[in-house]
Amino acid sequence: MYYKFLKRFFSFFILISSFSFGQTLSSSLDKTTLALGEVAVFKIQILDLEGKDVQIAARNELLPFHFEMVNDSIAIQKDIYLRSVKFAVFQEGKFTIPEIEVKVGDKILKTIPYEVEVINTAKKGDQINDIMKNKEVNLNVKDYWELYKFYLLLALIIIAIIILIIGIVKYGRRQKSSPAVTTNQTLKDLEKLRKKNYIENENFRAFYVELIEISRAFITKQYQIPADVLLTDDLIIYMKQTNAISQENEKIVEDIFLRGDLVKFAKTIPDQEIMSRDFAEIRDFVKRSAKDVEAENLRNMHSGEKNNFRVKNP
Repeated sequence: MYYKFLKRFFSFFILISSFSFGQTLSSSLDKTTLALGEVAVFKIQILDLEGKDVQIAARNELLPFHFEMVNDSIAIQKDIYLRSVKFAVFQEGKFTIPEIEVKVGDKILKTIPYEVEVINTAKKGDQINDIMKNKEVNLNVKDYWELYKFYLLLALIIIAIIILIIGIVKYGRRQKSSPAVTTNQTLKDLEKLRKKNYIENENFRAFYVELIEISRAFITKQYQIPADVLLTDDLIIYMKQTNAISQENEKIVEDIFLRGDLVKFAKTIPDQEIMSRDFAEIRDFVKRSAKDVEAENLRNMHSGEKNNFRVKNP
């Protein structure tokens, strides 16, 4: 009887021991009420690991996003797992550290949840003092250069780029509108007209329409005369009044434009010889135009000098 009692007692003791020596999970929070930015410590401890693997959230990922991690340290020994997380909260209110799941070997353990209240301890009207007194520092030219040299260099680079862009745009415009460029372009247009064989085919009306159209565009661009909008009679009067075109070139333009009007309105029919001569004279006029432009520039220059002389010597 006594032997049976001892046997049952030892069996019960072994059963209790098997439960008591399993893994033990505990957690703690040193403060549940915090001031804004105050640091608190949350700890997790697991005993009796018996060398089993512990699976838990990675460093700095254990707590929700409201909790700003200050330090997250982990210490593991054969039978003990200890994790200490220092954190702070920078927003007023109540926040929860939820239950955290820990896997030890094949066993799932969970911590208890904690509620943290964060308060603003500063009162309205409180005076805020600096930790250290402000210290005056005297800066010399070299110090200012070190502080602002990058801004100054950047400003100089931007100014240089702007000047370069303006120069390129002005140069490009001047090149495109220069007398030589206008002359060359018009000569190309005349060559395209010649290749249409209007003269050989005696298509006199189409020939004069395009010849005068090319000539008007050239005079407008080369001499700054509104030939593209003026009627022939008005254009002839305008050319004689401005004297921008030499008399020789002016006579060629007048004769061909008047003949072109007669052809367009079917009042005259030119032959191939006249059409070829008119084409050649317009082409020569375009080639000689640069001299007209130079002469006009010289007249303007001398006129400006005379005006300056009159102003200085009234």
